[in-house]
Amino acid sequence: MRIVVKVGTHAIAKKTGRPDYQALSRLTTQLSALRKAGHEVVFVSSGAVAAGVEAMGLSARPTDVNEIQMCAAVGQARFIYEYEKLFAAHGVKIGQILLTHFDFEEHRRAQNVKKALDRLVKAGIVPIINENDVVADEELKGKTFGDNDWLSFLIAKLVKADVLILLTTVDGLLDATGKRIPHVDSFKNVLKLVRAGEKGKLSKGGMDSKLKAVKAAVEAGVDTYIANGRKSVLVPILAGKSVGTFFPGSAL
Repeated sequence: MRIVVKVGTHAIAKKTGRPDYQALSRLTTQLSALRKAGHEVVFVSSGAVAAGVEAMGLSARPTDVNEIQMCAAVGQARFIYEYEKLFAAHGVKIGQILLTHFDFEEHRRAQNVKKALDRLVKAGIVPIINENDVVADEELKGKTFGDNDWLSFLIAKLVKADVLILLTTVDGLLDATGKRIPHVDSFKNVLKLVRAGEKGKLSKGGMDSKLKAVKAAVEAGVDTYIANGRKSVLVPILAGKSVGTFFPGSAL
């Protein structure tokens, strides 16, 4: 089975932006278990800018594009270094891929990305993908991957993934009372359950961003989940347990 797992900034970083090593260790242990079980795993990870915010001694994510680029350059090195150590402890090799919108807008470039990912996963290597915030200028044009939510959909569609799992800091999509919604068959009225742009100071996503990515993914036929990245949920999800919120491919 080919699986794309995306983790949001707040699921793997502390409030200061410093990497949360306990969360990173728990996540890499799960991803390694999936890889060793024979699954092809593609990992989309946010958190580089947040790590740079901490390293630069800033109190919050900058709004200036050049400041964001600086934080990304510093933070990406910190995050990939930690990932390499943690995955290596499980005997799993990783590869880093940084992408922008341009890599999907031109067919030849998109196919090059697909071929690279296919080769990595077939070799048993876990690709770690992030938006290339160091060179991306999409925010100047009002375009964004939304803390990598949309990027994870584009990747899932590109590599023809069987499952897309979006990891956040809550147990899934919640109803008005805060209770987890285990299964969604239709998107009618779903977007009304969340407030647009709801997010933290370190990220640029939110539940509305995730739901837009989920809607696109299920329309492309990809079974999709939103689940709590601060818990060990990946193996239970693939075992069919009622974890997070499940959106079956073709749920319209």
